Amino acid sequence: MIRTLVADDQVTVAQAHADLVERVPGFVCVGMVHDGRQVLARVGRGDVDLLLLDLAMPELTGLEVLRALRSQPRSPDVVVISAARDLDSVRECVRAGAVHYLIKPFTFAALRQKLEHYASYREIASREGTVTDQAEIDAALAALRDAGDSVLPKGLSRETLAAVRHVLRTTPQGVGAQAVAEEIGVSRVTARRYLEHLVEIGSVERLPVYGRTGRPELVYRLS
Repeated sequence: MIRTLVADDQVTVAQAHADLVERVPGFVCVGMVHDGRQVLARVGRGDVDLLLLDLAMPELTGLEVLRALRSQPRSPDVVVISAARDLDSVRECVRAGAVHYLIKPFTFAALRQKLEHYASYREIASREGTVTDQAEIDAALAALRDAGDSVLPKGLSRETLAAVRHVLRTTPQGVGAQAVAEEIGVSRVTARRYLEHLVEIGSVERLPVYGRTGRPELVYRLS
């Protein structure tokens, strides 16, 4: 089992994240802490494999915790979970050693995917001995990647997916498949395939909009 520590300054949020961790096969939550100094003290006990770390922590910020952990010889791997969407925060966390960055709020599917990819990486990287060739290192690093981005379903292109994401970013209130189709110049069916793919990998949420006769319209927005 991968022993996971949840760190979030909000008690209810930490509990919710801990409950989600327990739902992922192969993972167990070994505790919850609510400020940066508590994180370092709890990690110091030596029984934490993975830390889910919020950035907005009292006493020590999440980024300060990350930097402090780098000086410890057997520190856990860290997945940052934060509402911060600016690229500076992402870059700083990567520089400080985070293996993943998950934006709040997120779906269970998104967290499960990150944890499953981490478990695959850990299984490869924890083998004893030396690697035989570059391919083994590539396989370990590839395991950390989001499968939703690295391997697209048949018939989907990265260029069109990027265009769909751009429309979603510029319409934070949500947008329907028809509007996306008209914006990027594809059919409604095609636009919906891309939108549903983003829903499946946890990047987008699907919401029904009521108020008109007949079936509710589906609106998609970034999670």
